Amino acid sequence: MSDVVYGQREVKRARYAVAAVFAVHGAVTGSFATRVPWIQDHAGVSAGQLGLALAFPALGASLAMPLAGGITHRFGARTALRGLMALWTLALVLPSLAPNLLTLCLALFTFGATAGMADVAMNALGVEVENRLDRSIMSGLHGMWSAGALVGSAAGTLAAHLGSDARLHHLLAAAVLTVLGATACAWVLDLQPAEDEDAPPRFALPPRSALLIGAVGFCAVFAEGASLDWSAVYLRDQLEASAGLAAACTTGFTLTMALARIAGDKIVDRFGAVRTVRVGGVLAVLGGLLIVVSGHPAVAMAGFALMGLGIAVVVPLCFAAAGRSGPNPSQAIAGVATITYTSGLVAPGAIGGLAQATSLVVSFGLVTLLACGLVAFAGVLRGADRDRPKISPPAEAVRDRQL
Repeated sequence: MSDVVYGQREVKRARYAVAAVFAVHGAVTGSFATRVPWIQDHAGVSAGQLGLALAFPALGASLAMPLAGGITHRFGARTALRGLMALWTLALVLPSLAPNLLTLCLALFTFGATAGMADVAMNALGVEVENRLDRSIMSGLHGMWSAGALVGSAAGTLAAHLGSDARLHHLLAAAVLTVLGATACAWVLDLQPAEDEDAPPRFALPPRSALLIGAVGFCAVFAEGASLDWSAVYLRDQLEASAGLAAACTTGFTLTMALARIAGDKIVDRFGAVRTVRVGGVLAVLGGLLIVVSGHPAVAMAGFALMGLGIAVVVPLCFAAAGRSGPNPSQAIAGVATITYTSGLVAPGAIGGLAQATSLVVSFGLVTLLACGLVAFAGVLRGADRDRPKISPPAEAVRDRQL
């Protein structure tokens, strides 16, 4: 992208704009997740068929993410993000319209593809804003995504409680979120490719640096997916907790992650990305050990809270490091995002399969072992620390006088 000089007021405004984009992206996910039971009934699919269909969003995202760099290069960052966000928010209506398994799989594939491309574009812009502010904001941006997901989930829960048709609910939600997304995109940085900048390949494998960074993200997302999908089951089946207490564990884990991400930027600025991830890895390992050895629901809930606290900032820092790992940030971010999405796809099934063969205790032993990878390989995230020179004060002053 061309080296456009923006004043600090514009950059700060762009920060709030991209944060709003993250929140809208999360709200779409939350709105969908709460209506999955309605969608299952409407499509007339069994639990096994639903499990198959729910693999298609991650598949669509993984295949479409490498395309985002080329789209951004052709249309510019702002226009590309506006278009991709509109496709993502409008795709919310598709799953609830599906009358059978085949159409549901196609709808969810499209849903995931648009989600993945928008994800890459907004993370690339987030990294650019972070560079220009010269302080960490990626953790807070992902915290805004979690906050948006909670809001979308709350609205979906209310709609489900009222017995509303998910087609109408998602049509209204898509309309509102499309307007909010377009409004927020109007204020993000309008970055254009430099005249001598070569267009990225339409589809390219991630660079080696992205693979190493993605491996760290894989460990964190595996723990996140396992905790989100299996924490309630663990408390209910392993520790004989009530259904309400088991559900509260999952909610608590989600809130812990959201709060840790919102507060994480100050910690990263003070201690650096590598040290933050290593300490987080230690917390995640301690949490995993508490889960594995727990004989009481309260101990396991404390373990899941520590797990969420430990892994919360890892994925945002992986995106930040990827965005600074080479000449094509979008391609590197797409590579990391593809690996993390794959981890999220693999984790629930792997935990379930291992639990069926052995036990849930052994499954979360695997999660704890992977959390050790955060401690061992945090060094690959050194690129997430900002060590580039700032925009010179005279250049900022000139730009500010033009506002």
